[in-house]
Amino acid sequence: MQKQLATFGGGCFWCTEAIFKELKGVEKVVSGYSGGKIKDPNYYEVSEGTSGHAESIQLTYDSRVISYEALLEVFFLTHNPTTPDRQGNDIGSQYRSIIFCHDEEQKNLAEKVKKKIESEKIYDGSIITEILPYENFYSAEEYHQNYREKNPDAPYCQFVISPKLTKFRQKFSSLLKK
Repeated sequence: MQKQLATFGGGCFWCTEAIFKELKGVEKVVSGYSGGKIKDPNYYEVSEGTSGHAESIQLTYDSRVISYEALLEVFFLTHNPTTPDRQGNDIGSQYRSIIFCHDEEQKNLAEKVKKKIESEKIYDGSIITEILPYENFYSAEEYHQNYREKNPDAPYCQFVISPKLTKFRQKFSSLLKK
């Protein structure tokens, strides 16, 4: 097994966690905070938008089953990477589009995939996703982990996550766990 780590911020971590958990080769997805300077932040500190952290996910995946490049494509095509500090109704720097690279290879692939998606003119605006070296990741509180599974009837899950998952499943059906 070739276990690797990937760390992405693509808006609300409840949405990104739900999406990446469905990919074959992804073994674990943890919701948390990354990119800021406050050690061991909590949800309230991050929600204020002054911690520097982005709501993020960190996933463990088997690179023999799914490539980092495939993960990047899913990342770029399942959120809007053209809006600064915003995903839908979620507004603030904690919702920015960001990739935290664990090594030089991840950085090079992130830049390559970003250029490819931008050249395909999928989005009206320019992709503003930050690509930064990984420095830290702090797990979010337990009630944020597996949020959709624990709260399937919550309005956010019904009206935001579920429609996003439907589109994702159609577009990436070949990458889904059976």
